[in-house]
Amino acid sequence: MPLKPFAEEATVLRIGGMMVENRLDRVSLHGSLDLTRDRAGLLRARRLLAVLQATVAALEAEGDSLPEQVTTGDRTDEVRNPFA
Repeated sequence: MPLKPFAEEATVLRIGGMMVENRLDRVSLHGSLDLTRDRAGLLRARRLLAVLQATVAALEAEGDSLPEQVTTGDRTDEVRNPFA
């Protein structure tokens, strides 16, 4: 399934050891990716490039309506240890 950046929250692509996760407010890249000097490396590089180009195109299409920064919900609040 091709990834349409920021369109839904269901698509996850695997490119080598990297996972590309689509969300409404972000595209997340997790893991690592070896771009080896062979045909397989070229294929992985092209797949990664396609994801990045689609992401840039989606962002550029929004132009001036893009916010300066979104809040992703990643929090680092401290909570009391219930076992202490």
